[in-house]
Amino acid sequence: MELLVASGIGVLTAAGLYLVLRLRTFPVILGTSLLTYAVNVFLFASGRLVVGAPPILGDAARYTDPLPQALVLTAIVISFGMTAVVVMIALGAFLHADDDRVDDPAPEDAP
Repeated sequence: MELLVASGIGVLTAAGLYLVLRLRTFPVILGTSLLTYAVNVFLFASGRLVVGAPPILGDAARYTDPLPQALVLTAIVISFGMTAVVVMIALGAFLHADDDRVDDPAPEDAP
């Protein structure tokens, strides 16, 4: 199960980096979201991958740490808010300039 989760984190990270390096606004937003998911799964997996184990009390051998789960829940809420803000900024820029390029255009007639 650890190999599957690690592979998923790697795929999410690679796809996120590919999309972030694009020069369009909405692929950058989608890439940032994929990177956020990769970090969330990594944090969740850091609490030990055990199915059916109690979160706090119980058998000491079958113990899962609830702190990464709380961190992931907080990160999901924060990333959702930040994604909404970035989407609104990108939408405003797209409607203003009628283009979603991230880089600045080269000056055409510099003195």
